[in-house]
Amino acid sequence: MSRTAQDARRWMRQGTDLLLGAAARLDATALDEPTGLPGWTRRHLVAHVAANADALGNLVHWAATGEETPMYASPEERAAGIERGAALPAAVLLGRLRDSATRLENAIAALTPGQWDREVVTAQGRTVPATEIPWLRAREAYVHAVDLDTGVDFVDLPDDFLAALRDDIRAGRGLAELPAEVAGAPLADVTAWLAGRPHPLSAAPDLGPWL
Repeated sequence: MSRTAQDARRWMRQGTDLLLGAAARLDATALDEPTGLPGWTRRHLVAHVAANADALGNLVHWAATGEETPMYASPEERAAGIERGAALPAAVLLGRLRDSATRLENAIAALTPGQWDREVVTAQGRTVPATEIPWLRAREAYVHAVDLDTGVDFVDLPDDFLAALRDDIRAGRGLAELPAEVAGAPLADVTAWLAGRPHPLSAAPDLGPWL
């Protein structure tokens, strides 16, 4: 499925609202519970998504100023930042999640047409136009809203987003064709399988977590 910059902005806003709503249901005890992501509690997941907003904000700054600003200083600093965030009191951590999302939205809204055309480099080393930043955030928001396990599932995500995400992950995983065990399954189930998340496709080959 082809996606537009307008699609990505819309998905980013909607995904962020869904994520923040899911996180708002969590108290300190619930934040301590594990997620399906290896070694991560909900605290780690919330800390990661908050840090991701600030990291993408670095790319927005790069696009706005032309000053090279990597998402993270290093993989080690990224991991250490998540651990520091996970250790924060629940109210502070959840406040950081909300505030970082607001900062990113405001920074993106301030970009001019010419700045959107500037190239930036993702944490994975890909050179992309700044127009990709909202898509990167939309993926994080929607998928991790599911990972929080507060009642949001892939079937609750918009079909047009799921189709774009399916195609994005297939390209990233180098899957030109879906296996027979998956082909023809509902879109939400196929996308969950591709993302390495829980799904009902019992005969499908196992894929590791993506994102």
